Amino acid sequence: MLHPSYTDLMQVVNSESEANNTTPVVNSRYSIVIAAAKRARQLIDGAEPYAKAKCNKPLSIAVEELATAKIKILSDEEAAAQKEAYNAENEQDIEQY
Repeated sequence: MLHPSYTDLMQVVNSESEANNTTPVVNSRYSIVIAAAKRARQLIDGAEPYAKAKCNKPLSIAVEELATAKIKILSDEEAAAQKEAYNAENEQDIEQY
């Protein structure tokens, strides 16, 4: 059994959107599972963990990061805007050299 539960994770992830009266980012357990799996893959690939978990397994660390709000799930719009800003910033860096 997953601790914290899916519903607890969904509340943590959606807490910021509830405070801002915007649409919740996560509407299903599937979204939580996908987010945790993506973060676990990043940890496997060498990313630094933002939280300590009882177990050193990547998925346990990813779930703990979600539960403690150390990582944020972005909506499609937020992800696109962040990617666009990142690309624009790197494009300027390339032009400077």
